[in-house]
Amino acid sequence: MKLLMIDDDTGLCELLSEYLIAQGFQIESAHDGEQGLKQALEREYALILLDVMLPKLDGFEVLKQLRQKKLTPVIMLTAKGEDFDRIFGLELGADDYIPKPFNHRELLARVKAITRRIEHITSLTNNSSNKLSVNNIIINLAAREASVDEHPLRLTGTEYEVLALLVKHAGEVVSKEQISEQVLGRRLASFDRSIDMHVSNIRKKIAEFNSAERIKTMRGTGYVFIQGE
Repeated sequence: MKLLMIDDDTGLCELLSEYLIAQGFQIESAHDGEQGLKQALEREYALILLDVMLPKLDGFEVLKQLRQKKLTPVIMLTAKGEDFDRIFGLELGADDYIPKPFNHRELLARVKAITRRIEHITSLTNNSSNKLSVNNIIINLAAREASVDEHPLRLTGTEYEVLALLVKHAGEVVSKEQISEQVLGRRLASFDRSIDMHVSNIRKKIAEFNSAERIKTMRGTGYVFIQGE
């Protein structure tokens, strides 16, 4: 799979490229936001590693413009301790984030968790038995698409995974820990708000077409997808 790394730290790009190539990935790099956005829009990548602090266009602006045209999975590279950067990146549609400095094995685990979804897509065939329908939400498991009242939902890969998991367990409480482990491929860390932000994004996108409550927050526990109106 081909990955794009957008980071102005050329030394880091070289080190990570060598490591990820050894793990079987193809790597392309860009060292400023404008060039990174251009490559992301013109070429197809399985995943983008996107630094926040970039010359010409910062990572947030790159992600914002990218999401207007493409849903390529994105992992944001944020400064350690910068909660605002993480939350804002997730609000803009990032699939996950990892704070710098990071362990290269942890990065690899995050990358593999997302790229496994893409491998899974190619193994499915589109048929009616791969569809779920609950409370006017239809999940096409084969095509990895979702709709509400026949309106397609423009979800990122992570948002789709979260919604599909909740719909599969409609009427049941799904904990944040379950969502993190099954969708992001990692244990939920203390004060990690990534799941909250993904659910918030899903709610907003559903509300564009239908304002009825679909996902209920169970305080201190997790979320439940409502089965009936």
